[in-house]
Order: sequence, then C-alpha cells, then structure tokens
Amino acid sequence: MQEWLSRDEALVTLGVRPQTLYAYVSRGLIERRADAVDPRRSEYRGDDILALTKRRARGRRTASIAASAMAWGEPVIPTRISTVAHGQLVFRGRRATELADHATLEEIAAMLWEQPVAVFPAAAGDGDPFRALAALIAGAKPMIGRAPAKLAQEASVAVAAIAGTFGAAGDGAIHERLARGWSLDATGTDLVRRALVLLADHELNPSTFAARIAASTGAPMAACLMAGLSTLSGPKHGGAGAALSALAAEAKANGVDMAVARWLAAGHGLPGFGHPLYPHGDPRAAALLPLVTLDPMLTELRNAVVDATEALPNIDFALLAMTVAADLPADAPFRLFATARGVGWAAHAIEQSASGAVIRPRARYQGLTTDALGNGH
Repeated sequence: MQEWLSRDEALVTLGVRPQTLYAYVSRGLIERRADAVDPRRSEYRGDDILALTKRRARGRRTASIAASAMAWGEPVIPTRISTVAHGQLVFRGRRATELADHATLEEIAAMLWEQPVAVFPAAAGDGDPFRALAALIAGAKPMIGRAPAKLAQEASVAVAAIAGTFGAAGDGAIHERLARGWSLDATGTDLVRRALVLLADHELNPSTFAARIAASTGAPMAACLMAGLSTLSGPKHGGAGAALSALAAEAKANGVDMAVARWLAAGHGLPGFGHPLYPHGDPRAAALLPLVTLDPMLTELRNAVVDATEALPNIDFALLAMTVAADLPADAPFRLFATARGVGWAAHAIEQSASGAVIRPRARYQGLTTDALGNGH
C-alpha cells in the first residue's frame, strides 16, 4: 500500500463514509497531513489504514483477536521500551536510526534499562555463548522482588559474557572490543557501533517474547537471556542471515536471476528482503547501507530481487553487506544480533518482572472432546 492516500482512496479502501474517516482521525487511529501539492486537501497514512482494515476484517471476537495477535497481529503486552510506528523503530520515544548516529550500545542499555549508566565488565569466552550463560545461571538468584539496578547489573555481566564468546577483546565499549577482536579499522569500528545500536531491541519479536516469558516466572536474568538466545538460534529468526548467505552463494555460483527464480519457485521466500513491519523499507537497513561499499554481486542480487518482487533490503541484507565489505567472520550477523539484542532482552525482562504478571495464554483446543471419547465403557 502507498505510504499516503488521498481522501477518496482512503474512503474506498476502508469502505466508509467521510464522517467515519474523520472519526478515525480524531481518535488517533489514522494519521492525517496536508497534501504537499494542495494544502486544502488531506492525505491519510496508508499503514494506519491497512492496519485498520485488517482489524475490522477480523471482527472483535476475543478468540480471533487473541489468535491473530500471535503472528504480526494486535499488540498483546504493554511496554515502554520500543515500538515500530510509521515505518520507524523507536526506543523510548527516540528513533533508533538517529541514536545510531552517535550512541554506543552502553548508552542504549542505560536508556532501555532506565539506569544512569551501563558498564559491561571485561569478559573472555570460549566461543560458546550458551555455556557462558549457563555458568551464570548456576546458583543465580530469581528476579522476583529485586531492585531494577541489581537486575541491570546482572544483565551487564550476561551481555558482556555473550560478547566475550563472540570475540570481544579487552575493555572499553563493546563495539571497540569486537572491533579489536576482529582487527577492524576506524570505519569498520563505527559500522559495528551503529549496527549494535540498531539491533538492540525490536519490540516483541520471538526471542524477546521468550525472554519475557522466562522473566514472568521469576527466572534469573541470565536464564531470561538464555531463553532469548535459544529462540534467536532458530533458522526462522536469527538464522535469516545464514539463509541469506546461502542465497548469495547460490547467486554467485549459478547467476543471480537463476538463484532468485529457484528460491521463489521453491516457496522459500527471499531472506534479506522485505519485512512485515516495514512495508516501505527497513529503516535499519537504510541507515547502514549508504555507509557500506556494496559488493558487486550483492548489488546485482539486490537489484534482481527488487525488480522481481519490489521487496527492499532489510537489516539482514545490510549486515551481510557489512560483513563482506569489512571482512568480518562469516557468522558476524548472528554475533552482532545476539550481543546487541541481549540488551533488549534484559530491558524486557526487567519490565516484565516489575509488572508481577505471569505470561500464560490459553490454547485453542482442536482435538477430541470428552464426549467424543465416550464414557469409558
């Protein structure tokens, strides 16, 4: 859908009268702005209209709302940490892309954890973040009733442990440690800093949901991050970067057009392109890609995909482009994701723990009922 629709287009799309459209605007459901060509006319935000049409199509039955919420649907958990609104990723009221221009992961952690400062202690690892977190979980205290400052301190130790297993060396800011471990120059170091900021949180993605569920039970902070990391390791979440690498390798070996056509025909989708929350393009990718010298084959791949599907590069594509340009370890996208997102997991764990609520949804049972089973004779 277009980013902005005219009044007539909005009315046709919604199937409502002008009075109803104006009511939606007054209730804050649809954003309106003056037409740049003719200020006497108004334009209406397409994303808001699309969301409203989907909501009306589902109806307001409790079961349908709850079911749809589990897959890119209605918001289900209140949070003040981050959101995606009008095509932008927002951290506590500030655009992540603007923060990436100057902030460090430490500063983002302090913001998301609502602490004066966040300092990650020096940590060395054996290359396995799961073992590092498991060592912290052993004997750790539950989160229930503990001060947020104490939980933030434990989070900083856990995030540093994750980074240490991924090659972060020495002390200083996390991006500097990773750059040192990966032997990067000043340009590469700044790219790592920007990427970490952009990846620090992303609303209620699967790994963050898992971390919040663990926190709702009172599990220790390191266990909450372990829940997030375990979920991130799935091929449909943190594995998107590896899938994109496979697509790129096939494109290099067999030609871009053939590779794209085969992936589309196989129904795999095209990793690295498009995002349900960003119909007009992932702002995180848009913030990183202009700073990266794009490999010619990746340029060709991007152009072929955009031409075939109109799907724009997302953060996974930007991370691969950055990995190739800076000669980072092949799994650098996952390392960056896990290190940075640890900050977001911790923020959500702290917020969930403070709420005191246990996350326990109900299942919609579709199996045999007791009547169907008979009376036991």
